[in-house]
Amino acid sequence: MTEPVCVGAIAGAFGVHGEVRLKSFTADPVAIADYAPLSTEDGSRRFDVEIIRDIKQGFAARLSGVLTKEQADALKGVRLYAPRDRLPSLPDDEFYHADLIGLPVFDTGGAHLGQVRAVHNHGATDLLEVQRPGAGRTVLLPFTLAAVPTVDLTAGRIVADPPDGLLE
Repeated sequence: MTEPVCVGAIAGAFGVHGEVRLKSFTADPVAIADYAPLSTEDGSRRFDVEIIRDIKQGFAARLSGVLTKEQADALKGVRLYAPRDRLPSLPDDEFYHADLIGLPVFDTGGAHLGQVRAVHNHGATDLLEVQRPGAGRTVLLPFTLAAVPTVDLTAGRIVADPPDGLLE
């Protein structure tokens, strides 16, 4: 659990003076600036972040070293990462999505159900996208206490009790 955590993404340029459209993936969206400097996935670039104002689906922001619209446009789609030790500690019943992705999922009887491929949230609750073993399909498992009674990061596994019919 020393890997950097993705905290945002650049959605393109905002204006003509090098500002960017910044999407924040943090629980408190404006807190993304608190975790700066942020780096690219490969660590080749680092940016200080200054939030300018709220805009639709994110923020207008200035990134250090980005001075022109062309430079901002070139960063479209770049994900921004913060070192894990700069992020707040979480209560026992909360998890960073990055910690869940890749974990194997077992049912309450110990049968392997698949592996977490992604975590989604479309409003009501988080959903774990679980890649079924030996199948090309995935299933969306509600990330609730009833459907996922145990997340054991130390052992690197999730125990699930999926709703009836979900895996058929």
